[in-house]
Amino acid sequence: MSLKLDHSSTSPFSLWPVPEITVAFLSFTLHFVWEFIQVPTYAEMAVMPHWEGVKLCTSATFGDVGFALTAFWTTAAAARSRYWILTPRIWQVAMFIAIGIGLTVGFEYYYTEVSERWNYSDLMPLVPPFGTGLSPLLQWIVIPLLVLSLSRRVVALDGH
Repeated sequence: MSLKLDHSSTSPFSLWPVPEITVAFLSFTLHFVWEFIQVPTYAEMAVMPHWEGVKLCTSATFGDVGFALTAFWTTAAAARSRYWILTPRIWQVAMFIAIGIGLTVGFEYYYTEVSERWNYSDLMPLVPPFGTGLSPLLQWIVIPLLVLSLSRRVVALDGH
């Protein structure tokens, strides 16, 4: 089945064809939801005053967007194209996810062990060797796959 797209109504000022904008928007949206879903797996988050919890989850989400853009640009540099996202190869998907996981492991270790900015609750399964929480690791597998799939569709639909 062939799908023909009519790009005549696409605004020349649309930012959707810019892959970084699409990756950042989708990453923010999906990570924001994930941050709130995983609240019970972080100590004291469930009983934190509402606005404090919202600010902490929002801050973490902006960090996640930074990770996603770092992973995107590093993969783009290796692929020599910002549009690798349209037809990603296995190594590009793996690189994108691996960078996010690497950053997550490093930052989770720093924030839970070094600065002690946050701690896991008893509900968080830990993954060796650094004791990273399972939820943030799954977050950096599930959400990047969704972001790549959705971004490819959005960027392709808008004329690239």
